[in-house]
Amino acid sequence: MLMNILMLAAGLALLTFGADYLVRGAVSLANRLGMPPLLIGLTVVGFGTSMPELLVSLQAALGGVPAIAIGNVVGSNIANILLIIGLAALISPMAARIPNLGRDMVMMLAAAGIMLGLGYLGIIGFWSGLAMFALLAAYLAWVTYSGHGTHDASDEGLSVKLAGWKEALFIVGGLAGLFIGADLLVKAATSIAREFGISEAVIGLTIVAVGTSLPELATSVVAAFRRNAEMALGNVVGSNIFNILGILGITAIIIPVPVDASIAGFDIPFMLGVSLAFAALIMLSGHIGRVAGLAMLVIYAGYVAWLF
Repeated sequence: MLMNILMLAAGLALLTFGADYLVRGAVSLANRLGMPPLLIGLTVVGFGTSMPELLVSLQAALGGVPAIAIGNVVGSNIANILLIIGLAALISPMAARIPNLGRDMVMMLAAAGIMLGLGYLGIIGFWSGLAMFALLAAYLAWVTYSGHGTHDASDEGLSVKLAGWKEALFIVGGLAGLFIGADLLVKAATSIAREFGISEAVIGLTIVAVGTSLPELATSVVAAFRRNAEMALGNVVGSNIFNILGILGITAIIIPVPVDASIAGFDIPFMLGVSLAFAALIMLSGHIGRVAGLAMLVIYAGYVAWLF
């Protein structure tokens, strides 16, 4: 048991630091190649911070535990809103009158709706995965070439420039940390679930989901302390879009992913409901205060307690 806990902690640490170093190295390389800041923010940073979810979901699907793969994505999206935004709002109330946030919210809700439909079908196959990834690529192309993105190079550290050797070390080391961390996390989480008689779906929805969301958590907490609501909200909304269309899309292209009946029946509808409530709160009130943030954290605690 102790060994599994140590493996779990090591996996989480490797995923967190691996994602951070990969993003820093990749951003430096992108700057070296002359990529515009908006494109770097949407692609390099977006995919970089979602790499823990991708590798864990892929590892889980290939390892014969698809409930962890699906639970990881659904649980991450729930945690992103209730836990991460709730904590950020508790630290500093957030004004949400942000240009183009409504557009991204619509895409986030559309992705959640697609997930709901696939959940009722019971499996995410090759063609579904390809369509999801194609939709994500089309969305990114539209946002990039419309020139109305919300990413700010100075806020997100997109101006990072490293020495060539350090750049390569960060990219290779970051990827290695992610691969090893994903393997350790999935193996430890599966063993813990079986040892305690907890379903793999619950482990995926909670421990694994929160673990792979650590990059988003760190980013949003820092943004909250800096009173940068745009960065905190954009980080979460973008991550939720990437998680469904990108992470599950790529995973399903490589291997079909069956959807656990319990997740399809409750957790995916709950994720959609949370997403709708989040969008309504922002569009109707224009801000997320400390009371709303506390309510989000209480709801998340209740959700996790109910799962266990």
